[in-house]
Amino acid sequence: MVQRTDVFVIGGGPAGLAAAIAARKKGFHVTVADGAEPPIDKACGEGLLPDGAAALRELRVIVHPNESSALRGIRFVGTDNEIGAQFPHGGMGIGMRREALHQRLVDRAEAMGVSLLWRTPVTGISSDAVFAKNEMFRVRWIVGADGIGSRVRRWSGLDVGEGVRKRFAQRRHYRVRPWSDSVEIHWGEKAQAYVTPVAEEEVGVVMISRDSSVGLAAMPTEFPRLAKKLRGPEAVLGVDRGAVTMTRRLPRVFRGNVVLIGDASGSVDAITGEGLCLGFRQALALGEALEVGDLGRYAAAHRRLSRLPAMMGRLMLVLDGRTRLRERAIRALASDADVFARLLAIHVGVKSSAHHLASAGAMLGWRFVGA
Repeated sequence: MVQRTDVFVIGGGPAGLAAAIAARKKGFHVTVADGAEPPIDKACGEGLLPDGAAALRELRVIVHPNESSALRGIRFVGTDNEIGAQFPHGGMGIGMRREALHQRLVDRAEAMGVSLLWRTPVTGISSDAVFAKNEMFRVRWIVGADGIGSRVRRWSGLDVGEGVRKRFAQRRHYRVRPWSDSVEIHWGEKAQAYVTPVAEEEVGVVMISRDSSVGLAAMPTEFPRLAKKLRGPEAVLGVDRGAVTMTRRLPRVFRGNVVLIGDASGSVDAITGEGLCLGFRQALALGEALEVGDLGRYAAAHRRLSRLPAMMGRLMLVLDGRTRLRERAIRALASDADVFARLLAIHVGVKSSAHHLASAGAMLGWRFVGA
């Protein structure tokens, strides 16, 4: 049986659904196919910075207050020092469970009339068709949103580019009242722990390490102060989730009528906390490019959107595994909170990266000398 659609999105995760919503907003008939079924969960930090929250609003995805938590800043916690800052200009992010966010995206896509094909793995593509189960879909555009191990990327000949060493993540939820309205990044000897308030009585914790053997069981050793806060009867909720995170840059994100989005289009290490936001912003840019029929326009926007997260990721990964350097850097930041606030403003895109990063870097350098 042959069906027709304007845009066929392969992969029904957050980036794929956001792409479908953005394309549907431009008047296209859109189909999404995924081998799984909602809500789709994945180990991630579950925090959206202010720019990501703004992108959700632009997509008109409704987040219910009873299934989310307001985020007002970021805090670094080292062995002996810590430093935090609020998002500039009263900006507010969102912390919420990944599966809850996915369900809200599904709700929005359904309400807009996107055709959602769950438990429907795609088996191949051609220049003008997608093959799923026993059906063929004639299409105008094919969007690959099928993650780090993207088959669409391989099928379309875009599976080249520079990758770096993988890191390994595990996530767990705890029934604990959040003690902060910030995302906390705890730095240990072999891992980082991201603590995100996701509800009134719940936090999510993700541990990330270069060593696949360092998981949540190592928390008392790596982060003894954090482990104490998470103790209590029946504190652990649900099941643990694992994932692989890596940085990868692709020279091209489209070929012909096939275009990549989200982790399929290249990824930044989860240490940046920007994966979801980047996917949503890419989706909005893709919608604009599809409207004018110019994927080159999307490619240019993709490069622009990826530049800052990639730069911040490189800077933060320098501290990974370098305990003495990291503790000295956190001590230097703690000695002048304004430097950290400036770096946070750059990270969330409020200040331009080049000039302000140079200024903040110079200030940090002087503090580092005396730390």
